[in-house]
Amino acid sequence: MSDSAIALERRLPIGAELIGDGRAHLRVWAPARRRVAVHINNADIELTRDANGYFAGEFPAAAGDRYQLRVDADEKLYPDPASRYQPDGPHGPSVIVDPTTFRWNDAAWRGVRIEGQVVYELHVGTFTPEGTWTAAIAQLSELARIGITLIEVMPVAEFDGRFGWGYDGVDLFAPMHVYGAPDDFRQFVNAAHQVGLGVILDVVYNHLGPVGNYLRVFAPQYFSEKYENEWGDALNFDGADSGPVREFFTANAAYWIDEFHLDGLRLDATQQIFDASPQHVLVEIGQRARDAAKGRSIVLIAENEPQDARLIRPADASGYGLDAVWNDDFHHAAVVAMTGRNEAYYSDTHGHAQEFVSAAKYGYLFQGQYYHWQRQSRGTPAFDASPAQFVSYLQNHDQIANSATGLRGHLMTSPARWRALTALTLLMPSTPMLFQGQEFGSSAPFLYFADHEPELAAAVRKGRAEFLGQFPSIRDFLERGHIADPSSPATFERCKLDFSERTTHCDQYALHQDLLRVRREDAVFRQQRPHGVDGAVVSSTAFVLRFFADDPLDDRLLFVNLGADCSRRSIADPLTAPPLDTDWAVRWSSEDPMYGGLGTPDPWPGGCWFVPAETALLLAPGPKREPRAKPKLRRTA
Repeated sequence: MSDSAIALERRLPIGAELIGDGRAHLRVWAPARRRVAVHINNADIELTRDANGYFAGEFPAAAGDRYQLRVDADEKLYPDPASRYQPDGPHGPSVIVDPTTFRWNDAAWRGVRIEGQVVYELHVGTFTPEGTWTAAIAQLSELARIGITLIEVMPVAEFDGRFGWGYDGVDLFAPMHVYGAPDDFRQFVNAAHQVGLGVILDVVYNHLGPVGNYLRVFAPQYFSEKYENEWGDALNFDGADSGPVREFFTANAAYWIDEFHLDGLRLDATQQIFDASPQHVLVEIGQRARDAAKGRSIVLIAENEPQDARLIRPADASGYGLDAVWNDDFHHAAVVAMTGRNEAYYSDTHGHAQEFVSAAKYGYLFQGQYYHWQRQSRGTPAFDASPAQFVSYLQNHDQIANSATGLRGHLMTSPARWRALTALTLLMPSTPMLFQGQEFGSSAPFLYFADHEPELAAAVRKGRAEFLGQFPSIRDFLERGHIADPSSPATFERCKLDFSERTTHCDQYALHQDLLRVRREDAVFRQQRPHGVDGAVVSSTAFVLRFFADDPLDDRLLFVNLGADCSRRSIADPLTAPPLDTDWAVRWSSEDPMYGGLGTPDPWPGGCWFVPAETALLLAPGPKREPRAKPKLRRTA
């Protein structure tokens, strides 16, 4: 078979693939090299170069065989840049993988849409004590039972070391070997689909890790000096010879969707993906990923610090066609409300009631106005976005670790205020996200950990301390040297979940289960209707959200009080008025004793409003209450 015919048969344009008859075909871009050979079974097999700098050729191989690449006269052997598996880490040999031998049984699975999702972010290495795909499978049915619908897996591309967050991946096609073999990842996705869970993968297309990245050996053109990147060399998506670079990353997006049946991607720090091309590479990544789904629906979620709403607009509206974005604005307001500390990048939010009303109605709080922390405007208008396109959360991997000690949110505020904020997060019309263990109030911290050799580990410790130094409240802590060493195995081990806390923290577990049940079963929350919610400020720390249904009798009112007891003789706002011929009745309270609360007193003593301190009440239309006696009117003389 000719190379051109093989190219048409290949699943992906790069890497090693089996082609039958005990042979494999490899294609690699190496314009900086005169010679590339496959080293397998102690022999070198030369590849043929084409005019575009690609080397390709056939060689005898079977699934499981290990191989490496030799370039020019270099004695050193290198892994395949598009290796599908690195069982000995990023410096070792690559392995031939046959994805067709895995037996999927998810043919009936049609994928997911962003509407109706409850996202659950997890890190495979700390989600279970074992830190493997196989161990994680055992927890999937319980996640589905309590109301999780979509798992977001932190990055798993092969990186150097025994443990890490995954954002320093260097072999982007190879699932991290410490979590298991590629088929173990496939089995995780397969098992998730069997219990009704979707799975998306966090991918990093803005930089590569500092150790084990051999792309430059094959093509320095992978990188660009045109842009400054926060974490290393920027990638070349728009310069000379950028076509094969774009191909590499768009192929990677398609690979995860096709060969692992993933239900989408979470795109890390998209503001650091620089591209001045007529069509941004993110558009192409999205298109390739959707094509690879072959009719299944997938979701593409972006992290974007500048809050550019073009990401979630369709292509025919000059957008990038992604499905959703993380909403840090909501998180920042919630943290200030929890802790009272509006410092560093929290300094432009105050945790006031109006911020939560605006987040519920409009998603981003900053949509182009001045942002003092950065001394510039932030965001772009997003009034046309649907509520489901904003992913809201009280904690995620970054923000927990940025507390210096990895403290979970429920340990940074009072239990009552945490319950009230949890109710807000899980009932708002946006797409809610939990971080692993949040649902049962995990006592495990989530710290920054990265297994590096001593010199780099020292630089990471220094950089981490400098980053956290922007928070005045923890500078003394840092100066006393109490920050956990990211390179210590003990730091990593401390972050592992203890699932027995589902029982010992049963109040927190019940809180999350019940709120997710309300969200799932009550149509007014489940539908996430655009413009379906309005809000009113009652005080600086108290507010109401009115959820409108087609039938007013299905309306709901969420009263959230994050401050002291809220007592009002009346509230001069029509959003608090019950539907005709009804009165509000308490359907759910964050102060229910089963959640660790103190019970809920009558919210309408004598016909007036009273909502206890740090309480969220969900109200629904009910029967009219007995009218209170009218006072006798006094006439003036």
